[in-house]
Amino acid sequence: MPPHPRTVPGLLVERAARDPARALFACGGQAWTVGDAAAIAAGHAAALAAAGVGRGDRVALFCSNRPEFMRVLLGCAWLGAIAVPVNVACRGPQLQYYLANSGARLLAVEAALLAELAGVDPAAVALERVWVVDGDAGGAPDAWASRTGSMPAPGAPLDPAPSSPGDTVAILYTSGTTGPSKGVCCPHAQLLAWGEHTARLLGVRAGDVLCTTLPLFHVNALNGFFQALSTGATQVVEARFSASGFWDTMVARGATVGYLLGAMVPMLLARPASPAERAHRMRIALAPGVPAALHARFLERTGVSLLEGYGSTETNFVIAAVPGEGAEGTMGRLRDGFSARVADAHDAELPPGEAGELLLRADEPFAFATGYWGMPDRTVEAWRNLWFHTGDRVVRDAEGRFRFVDRLKDAIRRRGENVSSYEGEQVLLS
Repeated sequence: MPPHPRTVPGLLVERAARDPARALFACGGQAWTVGDAAAIAAGHAAALAAAGVGRGDRVALFCSNRPEFMRVLLGCAWLGAIAVPVNVACRGPQLQYYLANSGARLLAVEAALLAELAGVDPAAVALERVWVVDGDAGGAPDAWASRTGSMPAPGAPLDPAPSSPGDTVAILYTSGTTGPSKGVCCPHAQLLAWGEHTARLLGVRAGDVLCTTLPLFHVNALNGFFQALSTGATQVVEARFSASGFWDTMVARGATVGYLLGAMVPMLLARPASPAERAHRMRIALAPGVPAALHARFLERTGVSLLEGYGSTETNFVIAAVPGEGAEGTMGRLRDGFSARVADAHDAELPPGEAGELLLRADEPFAFATGYWGMPDRTVEAWRNLWFHTGDRVVRDAEGRFRFVDRLKDAIRRRGENVSSYEGEQVLLS
């Protein structure tokens, strides 16, 4: 890549100047070129500014995979505001916690989820406005009716606000274990680095079609947009994962690169074989957490190689088992640009073969998150001794391959994401 400002607007401007007509993004029946994406960011930044949103203000997103999600997120990045994607499974106290903790001033919500605001106390959050992204405000709960309206049309394009690589562009909530979920402060450069490192490991090239069925409110699907933007590929975002319709969708979209989670591969292999499993163009899929014994079976049946890897919302794509590199059946090996240590309880490095906590560092400035929103004590704890403490127990062998052992603390795993044990207990206790 040629040099450019390590910010989302900087990359959009650079790419739009060079190749404005290239297909970049498709979702929900809409398709954007690179030039469209820059214009959308500038126009929605104007709409946000007209609503009173300024630099550093938080804008919550409570909607599923739809183009409006990316419209608002890019508008925030252009304006210098901070997007706060919220898991659409959140309800009641958890939804209120995310809105209160982030201090979001505006919420963009899809109509199907608007009724969930009935479980949020207006006095407990800072929300001044609610935008319904796909309809009118007729379904708003009474307590929210006066603050709710349809999302406005884009305004007259604004110039991008000055921003730096370390400025927070998004707060992504990740599960707590002994406490509430933490808002991970993701800077511009981290999202770009996620896209560039992941694209490099997947071998993404110009003209590729990156098709995901994973939710945009997680970093996996979100960084796919930056994979596409940085390489000349196109990201296609589907509404949701369907085991029965997955291969037909990949064929219909012309996907060359796919995205799966560990639980999805057994689901796909459990289905009867179909012609679509071989009629697609997909050559590789990012698939963290797939049981090792299923990689060869999946490749034989579908012709698709699976890329195993390790990353978290706080970090980046730091460890990967690239097919053919001899790390199959493990998390993989450390990638260029990162450092790793397997440490004891005092952060001292352990020899190969001994299990300990995985500690990580990035060589590039702001390639990792900068901390937890409003939780300085948790930030210091997690980044103590200048290493990020992952909370994952691993073993590194003499050849540099990492094997996952367990989480160090309690968490519940559901549909590929961590659910806070603490938050579940608070609901039960209430």
